[in-house]
Amino acid sequence: MPFAFGRGCRKGCVPVRRAVVFTDLDGTLLDARTYSFDPALPALGMLRERHVPVVICSSKTRAEIEHYRAKLRNADPFISENGGAVFVPHGYFRADAVSPARPEGGDEGPHLVLRLGARYQDLRRALRELRGEGFDVRGFGDMTAEEIAAATGLPLNEAVMAAKREFDEPFLFGGDAVMGDKLRASIERKGFRVTQGLFHHILGESDKGKAVSILTGMFRREYGEVTTVALGDSPNDLPMLQAVDRPIIVEKHGGGYDRVLVAEDFDRARGAGPDGWNSAIMRLLKDL
Repeated sequence: MPFAFGRGCRKGCVPVRRAVVFTDLDGTLLDARTYSFDPALPALGMLRERHVPVVICSSKTRAEIEHYRAKLRNADPFISENGGAVFVPHGYFRADAVSPARPEGGDEGPHLVLRLGARYQDLRRALRELRGEGFDVRGFGDMTAEEIAAATGLPLNEAVMAAKREFDEPFLFGGDAVMGDKLRASIERKGFRVTQGLFHHILGESDKGKAVSILTGMFRREYGEVTTVALGDSPNDLPMLQAVDRPIIVEKHGGGYDRVLVAEDFDRARGAGPDGWNSAIMRLLKDL
């Protein structure tokens, strides 16, 4: 599956380096309130014309991402639930490009699935234990689809998809900063981690950066040198941004950038959500 800028370069011209774009969804490619990606359509069209892969790397579930991949007409690999698993369409890479990276996994429907995250039932058990310790926590597994829709602003059909967790449990936390520190310490004692996007998330040792590195290895074994790009807006995007050549942060809804990401030396897109995403990709295409 070709994906180079400047295909058809004749002898004597300077070839343009191949690129792969990794992107968060909520608040990045998707508007934080409406979940629309319409402002990013010009850049998405340019990437499609140049056969540049757009790899979704999100806290969303497999079902949610497949829903948006269909809307986006995207056929590239994707990463679900904050790096919980890597999904590679069958035949996308040669077998020898995939095999060196195989952690636990196997064929599931149209994809090879590389499982990196904790088991969901273990995360649910840890959340119940936290409530027993006095922490005010409520995960998606404790909510009806209607409650998830109310908490997220998702349409009901997408809230149903959001409840189909496999590797990561988003949860609401009712506590101050002091209790937050205690919560984090308790989660870590149980052998898990906590991160934050639109919600708090409890997860295992997987993260977006590890999953991105695995996929980057596949692209490089298949095609040689590539330039990797990532766009995100929240602390749970930090490992992904640190794992690529060109990290870009987009503004939050209402203006400004996440303070955790601002502390890093990342490029900053002009605009929030898909507006910022579009402007950043258009600038990137000029650079490349």
